[in-house]
Amino acid sequence: MTRTKAEYDAYLSVCPSHKLLERISGKWVALILAALGSGPQCTGSPGPMRYSELSRLLAGVSQKMLTQTLRALERDGLISRTVTPTVPVTVTYELTDLGLSLHATMRTLKLWAQEHMDDVFTNRAVYDS
Repeated sequence: MTRTKAEYDAYLSVCPSHKLLERISGKWVALILAALGSGPQCTGSPGPMRYSELSRLLAGVSQKMLTQTLRALERDGLISRTVTPTVPVTVTYELTDLGLSLHATMRTLKLWAQEHMDDVFTNRAVYDS
């Protein structure tokens, strides 16, 4: 079913964008998009990354969660998956044009969180006391 952009209003309870907002607001999605936009070894330029590179970079992500998140992002058209028939098989992930359009926002969100964590801790302590 095709809709016009005017029909999408995230403030309305029936808007399908709720599911998309729910997906892209996840911690692992934000970090995967930020990582892929920074490229291999976080060089600063987007480029393909292997599953193992992402897994090492995203400390704490389980194999199951990384796999599920990558599949969901591929389904939504935010990343592409390329399989190269080598021994062993090489699988790389890369941002699509749609993913690149979201990358700057995710990178900014990641940097904001890192920069303001002390402020948040301070505010929590004041609130809790």
